[in-house]
Amino acid sequence: MQSIIARNGSETPEPVKAKVKGTIPPWLQGTLVRNGPGLFSVGKSEYKHWFDGLSLIHSFTFSNGDVFYRSKFLKSDTYKRNTAANRIVVSEFGTMIYPDPCQNIFSRLFTHLCNAIPDFTDNNLVNIIRYGQDYYASSEVNYMNQIDPITLETVGRINYRNHIALNLATAHPHYDGEGNTYNMGTAIMGLGRPKYVIFKVPVDASEKKKPALRNVEAVCSVPCRSSLFPSYYHSFGMTENYIVFVEQPFKLDIVRLATAYFRGIDWGSCLKYDKDDTTWFHVLNRRTGQAVSTRFYADAMVTFHHINAYEAEGHVVFDLITYENSNLYDMFYLKSMREETNEFIESKKNFSPPVCQRFALPLDIHQDSPRGNNLVTLRDTTATAVLQEDGSVYCQPDVLFEGLEMPRINYNFNAKKYRYFYGSRVEWSPQPNRIAKFDILTRKHVEWTAENCYPSEPVFVASPGAVEEDDGVILSSVVSPDPKISPFMVVLDAKTFEELARASIDASVHMDLHGLFIPASQ
Repeated sequence: MQSIIARNGSETPEPVKAKVKGTIPPWLQGTLVRNGPGLFSVGKSEYKHWFDGLSLIHSFTFSNGDVFYRSKFLKSDTYKRNTAANRIVVSEFGTMIYPDPCQNIFSRLFTHLCNAIPDFTDNNLVNIIRYGQDYYASSEVNYMNQIDPITLETVGRINYRNHIALNLATAHPHYDGEGNTYNMGTAIMGLGRPKYVIFKVPVDASEKKKPALRNVEAVCSVPCRSSLFPSYYHSFGMTENYIVFVEQPFKLDIVRLATAYFRGIDWGSCLKYDKDDTTWFHVLNRRTGQAVSTRFYADAMVTFHHINAYEAEGHVVFDLITYENSNLYDMFYLKSMREETNEFIESKKNFSPPVCQRFALPLDIHQDSPRGNNLVTLRDTTATAVLQEDGSVYCQPDVLFEGLEMPRINYNFNAKKYRYFYGSRVEWSPQPNRIAKFDILTRKHVEWTAENCYPSEPVFVASPGAVEEDDGVILSSVVSPDPKISPFMVVLDAKTFEELARASIDASVHMDLHGLFIPASQ
């Protein structure tokens, strides 16, 4: 695995037809577009963290039983500046860049002054998201880059701040049944106290040569608990009527962020976990913008990915991947990831494994509700919510499963009660070598694996007209350090998890993060 962790990828700008073994369902028509770091050195300079690598977008187009592969680097301003200088000149999450000592004193002074107010990179390497009918490479900063999902060409950069006052925004929005996009971000700089902002972009927001964000609508906002330490979040939950936001004690130190350049530290070190703090759960009506007045809270935790959320019998139920600490980001420093397998396992014994947890929040709470009692009345979960003397509600989770990350579901069941989720099995390493299907009802799981192979996040695509939740296929891009094994796209039957087909690709394919399946009809 170490040989492919931070290997520089290369472009495949024209479609390459894959060699298919097995049978791809004829109804599978569309393109899976995925994003992730693909270039870890420029000239003689190297990045320090896996999340720093320059974005390399790739796509797998399914057409009449065939698969076509292509890839292109995101031509962000960051990419252009780095390649023009033939070295890394833009700072990233784990790599802080300083002036070339060969520059004259005035150039170096100008660089220092520019970093007095940090501007984030536009190296959008995390996900592919949709606003209106526009598709964007996205990360968690105020910049995105619009792409053409067919050619993978970079259309141009867009700044959230030109349309809504945000400094950060997630790369994991939600899409409702009508196709509207909901997302949230943090407003740090500006008038007033820092706040978390939930916003909506209508499905029909796209206009010719005008970005869909021109029609963005603010839904509501939540003040940050602490002005100097806003919570970090990677995703959020959505039900039919509510937004679920987890304000966790994994926090961004604003002062440290503003002075990171001068302190000689990277932006990643500005995130701090307070194990003695609590986690707050905010429930916000996504139509009226009103917050549920009850203060729900739980023990300290770290979460990156929500699995799903729904409403049931007067409760909001939501499922998360949680950690006991914030060491996960440290694991992705390239120095750590390049350790030999045995050394890596030994040095990471104390790292917290990912745990899938379910929380249930009762909404019908009155002044005369009994204190000290569990108010959860659902029969299919052991999650508890105990009313305290001060009117707050202390929540404890139902543990579903341990050792799974990068969760995906049949998105037709997003915001609804559901039974199955899929994800990457991770145990001793952050890089998965198996993918799994978990049955919430039976609490059992099945796995797919191939020797010396590393599959990406599994993506569910439903069969046309499907009624049953797991009627469809799972798609995953697979790479291997073995030069005798070509990279391939595996297609699994989502019901049985049996392999239907694999499409081997005669081109360089890199390890990635997240992506979006775009049906051919769109």
